[in-house]
Amino acid sequence: MIHCGNPELSYQDGQNKIVHLEADLFESVAWANSQNLKWAFTLSNAGSSYFEDRADLKQLVEINWAAVKTDQWGGPGINPSVKEGKQAEFLVEEKFPWKLFSQIGIMKDQRLHQMIMRMLNGAQHRPSVTYQPAWYY
Repeated sequence: MIHCGNPELSYQDGQNKIVHLEADLFESVAWANSQNLKWAFTLSNAGSSYFEDRADLKQLVEINWAAVKTDQWGGPGINPSVKEGKQAEFLVEEKFPWKLFSQIGIMKDQRLHQMIMRMLNGAQHRPSVTYQPAWYY
């Protein structure tokens, strides 16, 4: 929706400024459990009124992994369930520690890379910053 400049969104600056923060699911769950914080993953967009959530890693098989991996949200020949499945989310109650992020993925944008590196300068934890153009479409 951002890439297409959807007028219903208040953010209109495109994808170049969007950063993706990556953390290991199993480390994240272990941390949340150690802090007695609730966690869950959803099978679709958690902002919808009809999403389903799970709090058992054995149920990860219920995620529509084909939808998560595709770069097509919709259009001719695309089942509407793909858009829903692609929006699966992992959520942790209240807080999430910076130390669990292992990677910051960005578009191939040198200025954004430099800005992030300046922000990380002197930080105790410095996730890798990598160009991930395949994460944007």
